[in-house]
Amino acid sequence: MYPYSPDQYVAQVIQRYTPFSTAALSFGQITPFLTQWAGNQLSRIFISGSNAKGTAVRGGTDLDIFISLKSSISQDLGEIYESLYQLALRQGWLPIKQNVAIGIQYLGSKIDLVPGRIQAGYQNYHSLYKNKTGTWTQTNVDLQIATVKNSQRINEIKAIKIWRNLHNLEFPSFYLELVVIEALKYRQTTTLSQNVLEALRYIAENILISRIVDPGKTSNVISEDLTSAEKSALSFAAANSIRAANWSQIIW
Repeated sequence: MYPYSPDQYVAQVIQRYTPFSTAALSFGQITPFLTQWAGNQLSRIFISGSNAKGTAVRGGTDLDIFISLKSSISQDLGEIYESLYQLALRQGWLPIKQNVAIGIQYLGSKIDLVPGRIQAGYQNYHSLYKNKTGTWTQTNVDLQIATVKNSQRINEIKAIKIWRNLHNLEFPSFYLELVVIEALKYRQTTTLSQNVLEALRYIAENILISRIVDPGKTSNVISEDLTSAEKSALSFAAANSIRAANWSQIIW
């Protein structure tokens, strides 16, 4: 038995994993390197991902930086991605190629760099290179951020991210965020622990079959970013967590 309610327990765990943000400092220090790299093809550089959405937790990426390049840039998306990777190599940032991002280590922080090219005639729609497949995808990062920020599911998303990290599961953050929003779309916002269990139930029962799409482009199927084996691992772990005897076996 806990000396407090399940809602209080989950809230305390979320609070414990809420990071002390150094995002502004890291962003300010790395921006000059990225600005020089992009040159006159730069449109803007901004913080994206979990920090912008308010869903960041300790144990994940510390900062996501989106580099918006003008539509007139002559390089193709693969060349842009490789050029940014080479910059990170030269700077000693220990880069790792991910799907649309390049993960780096910078002054002790884990940072994801995402280069995107503005689509001609638009301002917020970008084309991104997909390193896993050698293809490209379209997205609207501003719409992604707004979708999550306005969902009223920030705490539930944080709890599922903590669960993902503690159980060593592969679950890309934006995919996770959209799954939680979908799982809880008809539920009240006042029952935190029950909502987290409902999100886990959705993952256990639906992750293998649910089709989750990018709100910025419905033909961009986010749920295709994981393999069947990775989805099965999520389903299995979620089912085990639902059957757990107490909350300390789910998140801690």
